[in-house]
Amino acid sequence: MEKSSRVHVAVGVIENADGQFYISRRLDHLHQGGKWEFPGGKVEAGETVYAALCRELLEECQITVQAATPFTVVQHNYADKQVVLDVWRVTAFSGAIGQAEGQEWRWVAAHELAAYEFPQANSDIVSMLTGTSPD
Repeated sequence: MEKSSRVHVAVGVIENADGQFYISRRLDHLHQGGKWEFPGGKVEAGETVYAALCRELLEECQITVQAATPFTVVQHNYADKQVVLDVWRVTAFSGAIGQAEGQEWRWVAAHELAAYEFPQANSDIVSMLTGTSPD
């Protein structure tokens, strides 16, 4: 059996002034396609996690991060890959948030997050934000 690949991902939990969180739906052709997620992407070789977070959120959400703090680190093994999610809480940003890749997106209150289907690796993040136990 071939060893699955490990992917290090910088993830932004973006919170607006109303205490809502930004989520977007993964494109259908991607791993875990059709599920909702917090934005982010791969940390490139030689790049800090914070630099990757800033780059990915600018590319994906069209915002410039102004303030972010480490939130949690989640390791999860899927059948075909291992992910390490380096999660940061983004509390200040500039720019008009959107979705450069054409994904559906929305602002969601913490108590509403459970109504959305997230990849399994995100369950700890959702639990921390909602104050509930992971599934």
